[in-house]
Amino acid sequence: MKMLPANTPAEHVILPPPQTWQATGLRLGLLKELALKILLERGELPLRDLCFAMRLSRRMVEEIFQSLRAEQLVEVTGMKVVDYQCTLSDRGRARAFELSALNLYAGPAPVTLAEYTARVKEQSVRGALVAPEALKKAFARMVVPEDVIERIGTAVVSGTSIFLHGPTGSGKTSLAEAIPDIYADSVWIPHALEVDNQIITIFDPALHRPTAQPEPDVSDSRWVRCLRPRVLAGGELTAEMLELQINPVTRFYAAPLQLKANSGVLVIDDLGRQRVRPETLLNRWIVPLDRRTDLLTLVGGKIFEVPFDMFVVFSTNLDPSHLADEAFLRRIPNKIKIGDVTREQFHEIARRVAEASGVAYDAGVIDRLIQIISVDLKQPLRACHPSDIVAQICWAAKYAGKQPELTKAAVELACRNYFVAAE
Repeated sequence: MKMLPANTPAEHVILPPPQTWQATGLRLGLLKELALKILLERGELPLRDLCFAMRLSRRMVEEIFQSLRAEQLVEVTGMKVVDYQCTLSDRGRARAFELSALNLYAGPAPVTLAEYTARVKEQSVRGALVAPEALKKAFARMVVPEDVIERIGTAVVSGTSIFLHGPTGSGKTSLAEAIPDIYADSVWIPHALEVDNQIITIFDPALHRPTAQPEPDVSDSRWVRCLRPRVLAGGELTAEMLELQINPVTRFYAAPLQLKANSGVLVIDDLGRQRVRPETLLNRWIVPLDRRTDLLTLVGGKIFEVPFDMFVVFSTNLDPSHLADEAFLRRIPNKIKIGDVTREQFHEIARRVAEASGVAYDAGVIDRLIQIISVDLKQPLRACHPSDIVAQICWAAKYAGKQPELTKAAVELACRNYFVAAE
């Protein structure tokens, strides 16, 4: 594989497809087995469709096909628009069933671990260009103090990790989810990875967003050009989700969350609220955060090293010192407390929420809301309060069959529904 300058954006990189099976670094046997399973799954195919299914060049697929044909595992059934129509022979079908009993993977050809590691290094999140304008754009829909934006920008430039902590409702989750929007470049994500003759799928259409830019015809289509990944996990996160998982039906592996997040952002939201003890999760991260590599284990016991190259965002409303020891906290170099909002910030949030909800903003009504929260209820002003109260007002209006209005009476009723102490 030709090495490129580090952090060259994927839109400026063309990955030339390998022209021979030797150039893939894979076994010829693995590629032939993959072709047999594809033909078993899809039936009779023109050779060009087999090329697309395997994401390999015509020259290479013809070489694979001729090898299978010589072994009497495939046969030509005719020509279609000057192209071979190929199918499995009886012998080939029996062999394909045997292979499918081992695993049912019948997708694009994988890349090697060495090639994947080199590509991740070239497009490292640590070298991504981050400009102040990008942060302002990413957080434009929120009311974020300038000093907080500057501190987050410094953290993102580090390409390491950040701990966002503070009380519930302060906007930590919204900030964490907006951080991936800071990155404007793209990276290459492989469909699958081969390790010790095992297949690990990496590209996940639910997490990876291909760019709108069309792929050049000369590119290695085993890779997908995507925006930098954004992987979010909250209370559903378990320790098992951080390890290789083999599907008992398909019998091939799915990459864990951190492998899918390579070259991008991994957000662990609501840390401490998972179904597993936080110490267990944090101990799992301590070495990867420090060394930028992770260790994964195949079912047979083989342990191998993969890159751990992502910006990790931990978000919690618990005291970080109660969640992790000093050794772990030291490995998270950026820690930002997201606290309560000022009256001015509260008004600006309320104005934006009202506008988005189609409700006329009234500063006097919002002053009354602030008085209820801070004086009557003696509670701090939180970033979540305006949207939550306006939502209550809209629901009440919908139930009454009328247009929502931001009035003092509507606010007072909404507060009675929303705050426990307001009754």
